[in-house]
Amino acid sequence: MLPLRIDKIVDVAEGIRSFELVPQGGVELPAFTPGAHVSVTVPAGELRKYSLCNDPADRSRYVITVKREADGRGGSISLVDQAKVGDILPTSSPSNVFALAEKAPSYIFIAGGIGITPILSMIRSFGELPPAPWKLYYLSRTPETCAFREELSASELRGKVIIHHSYGEPEKSFDLWPVLQRPTSAHIYCCGPKKLMEAVRDMSGHWPHANVHFESFNAGGGVQPDDIPFTVQLAKSGGEYDIPVGRSILEVLREHGCNIPSSCESGTCGSCKTAFISGDVDHRDMVLEPEEMENKIMVCVSRARSSKLLLDI
Repeated sequence: MLPLRIDKIVDVAEGIRSFELVPQGGVELPAFTPGAHVSVTVPAGELRKYSLCNDPADRSRYVITVKREADGRGGSISLVDQAKVGDILPTSSPSNVFALAEKAPSYIFIAGGIGITPILSMIRSFGELPPAPWKLYYLSRTPETCAFREELSASELRGKVIIHHSYGEPEKSFDLWPVLQRPTSAHIYCCGPKKLMEAVRDMSGHWPHANVHFESFNAGGGVQPDDIPFTVQLAKSGGEYDIPVGRSILEVLREHGCNIPSSCESGTCGSCKTAFISGDVDHRDMVLEPEEMENKIMVCVSRARSSKLLLDI
């Protein structure tokens, strides 16, 4: 963890705040690529992941932008309410599970709310000479809650950026179907609320799977009303572990020494794909193909509807 100091705090929208983190001593920070994130120890002590939204060419700072989630797990509240300029926030080196395809013929960016942050880093990395044509569809509730609205409304981005406000009325939601109806060779990058990502996933099901990318640190997370505790049994090692409501299979197995590969821990990167033999799986990820759901599970977010789940590990 790098002991980074908060150098600047800026409110970029209602309830949304940017933090510029700099190293002590003016040293150059580890490089990152567009779409990367870092893990930050917030003032309350929890470790949370946040996308970097500045241009990767700037090695002097990391910029994270945080929406204060009153109903969240407390990390965003701690940062927005307690963090101040001069505070030290232990921060990891960058990691990227939402990497920008470097040789794509074109890009379609779809962002909802605070999901603009990794996509903004991608757009900023293009500079004045983008490597390929691109277009951004940025959906927010109101102009007041739309982060970086002025920057994205700049005249030089006219024709490339569409900003839409629904004002919380379903009938005013933006219709993405005309954008996704006909598959092309473009790469789609979507980040935002789970409902938006599920809609994009459904509308892009006929696109090449490798061309559609999702990112969210809470996509499949959170307790659902119908969650039940269940038991996971390991077919090869013979272990058997209880998975309570509110904890993931990955978390429990990790505590018992099962080192399953993982990265995003939100069901969007595919790192923790695990084979299962039996049980009724409640799939909550954004990456498995329909045919894979018959015998694969993303253990970071998905659960069981049955009392027992038998994994092939």
